[in-house]
Amino acid sequence: MRIAIIGVGNVGSALARAFRTAGHTVVVSSRRASLAEKIAEELGVSAASSNRAVAENAEMVVLAVPAKAVASVLDETAEFLDGTIVVDPTNPADEDAETVLRASASLAEAVVLLAPGARVVKAFNTVFASRLNDPAIDGIPLDGFYAGDDAQAKQVVADLLADMGFRPVDTGELLTARALELMAFLNISLNARGGWPWRSGWKLLGPVD
Repeated sequence: MRIAIIGVGNVGSALARAFRTAGHTVVVSSRRASLAEKIAEELGVSAASSNRAVAENAEMVVLAVPAKAVASVLDETAEFLDGTIVVDPTNPADEDAETVLRASASLAEAVVLLAPGARVVKAFNTVFASRLNDPAIDGIPLDGFYAGDDAQAKQVVADLLADMGFRPVDTGELLTARALELMAFLNISLNARGGWPWRSGWKLLGPVD
């Protein structure tokens, strides 16, 4: 699969490495083309000259940018995303706690409004960047939660999560992305408040099938 990753920060870089290790063709981009080229060389993947260029002909586009940058990225790329699987791993980490907790909709639902032709799947947002290439704790694979309204797109993401070493967990329609964003917010808050090492992850224990 040809996967485009927009953003080469901690999450984008970690996903690029994980996808490449799983055997996929990875192309990255950034608002700074020189940075994308530098990171791509370090990771052994390809770099595109712009966000628009990376979105063309991609089978999957991952929005590995801060939540507040998603709108501008989609302004650049939405015309190329009709029928494309668009994965949203973003979390509202820059907002104050009350704003996050009282919000009535998810960031993923905003992606649907900004790119109505895309097949949007929420995924990877409940996993810290430090765990994307190390998805097991004490030999137990972490759960990779995902949500979306397109069954085929969700299956592609589920297979990708499994390739990376996670146990895929389908949480249902895209509406449940709100719960996934709150799970991420809780994990982030606990690590920040407790001085934890940002290595914790989510795992459902007990029978799940």
